[in-house]
Amino acid sequence: MIDLREQFRRQPFLMAPMAGVTDAAYRIMCRRRGAEMAYTEMVSVAGLSYKSAKTWVLVEPEPEEPQICVQLFGTKPEQFAFAVDAVQERVGEKLSLIDINMACPARKVITKGEGSALMKEPELAASLVEACVREARVPVTVKIRRGFAAGENTAAEFAARMEQAGAAAVAVHGRTANQLYTGEADWSTIDEVAARVDVPVIGSGDVFSAEDAARMLNDTAADAVFIARGIYGNPWIFGDARAFALDGVPVPERIALERIDALREHLTLLHATQPYMARARAFAGWYLKGLPHAAAWRGKVVRCTSYEEFMSMLDEVEADVVAFEAATADAACGADVVFGAGAAPAAACMPAAPSVFGASAPAAPGACRSAVPAAGGVADAGPSSPERV
Repeated sequence: MIDLREQFRRQPFLMAPMAGVTDAAYRIMCRRRGAEMAYTEMVSVAGLSYKSAKTWVLVEPEPEEPQICVQLFGTKPEQFAFAVDAVQERVGEKLSLIDINMACPARKVITKGEGSALMKEPELAASLVEACVREARVPVTVKIRRGFAAGENTAAEFAARMEQAGAAAVAVHGRTANQLYTGEADWSTIDEVAARVDVPVIGSGDVFSAEDAARMLNDTAADAVFIARGIYGNPWIFGDARAFALDGVPVPERIALERIDALREHLTLLHATQPYMARARAFAGWYLKGLPHAAAWRGKVVRCTSYEEFMSMLDEVEADVVAFEAATADAACGADVVFGAGAAPAAACMPAAPSVFGASAPAAPGACRSAVPAAGGVADAGPSSPERV
């Protein structure tokens, strides 16, 4: 059985489970860049009990994946027991742990008494943990929230009950269920839970960058940190966070061409692991954020329907980035690349830095913009600077 504390000491930054996001393609992207422990999307124990083929697709890791953490949701102890046994048999030695979702605030989940609604029923929640522990040959963990209703703070008491039922670790998100993802996560909840339980505590909420992840690890009592929305367009975050938090290595900026290459890789993985590409429309936009003329490219992304169309579009994006950077460099040198009156020549001609994530290369006043894709009426960012979103 995996030693969670030892695992967390080695790599404390975990790829959190996210419905509609953490499929095999995204997990592999992050594993190749430093994620050691990765979770499935939320998996219905009812679906596994009914032997749904679509549900099993969410569970099974790809050959490249060395391990998997499977997150289950539901309300019936007997279905959890069946699911744990079935998952262990199907996944085998790659299974690191079973996690029970008691944190999802989605209305379609909580109206069935599942997800964060279980925080209103601690004894039922404990029975689910006990049912899993009886069958499991791996650790059983839980993910919870600060509370259910606005203003509630029941996380510490609830976590203690889950530990008593056999939970080997507790992940806690610092918002109540009613908050959904509005406002700010209260990281003090992590400390309150850690003070009540002896098992490892995983912090969660508002980790959008490697620096955020390191801050949560260093400033709270968390043994490990869930990174969720911080992976959007940034699969490097796990390696970056570890290097920054444990070794003091500054977080590098990702130039535009590096992000385009990563998007190509991600699209290829999705194409290889799923028979459809609709999910790519969301994550492609995350990678394109901050690139020159990003809004126009996103307008084109939503009309892509095949792998070939996505890849062809990326060739256009790359050509546009190269042209934009060249035009910016020429403008800085006083070259004749402007509309109307040219910019004053620079005292010394220096090559422009490549476009980087979250930062824009300077453009001379009135500088000529590079070609903008036809995007169904979506305007480009204008001649003076690339769009930043």
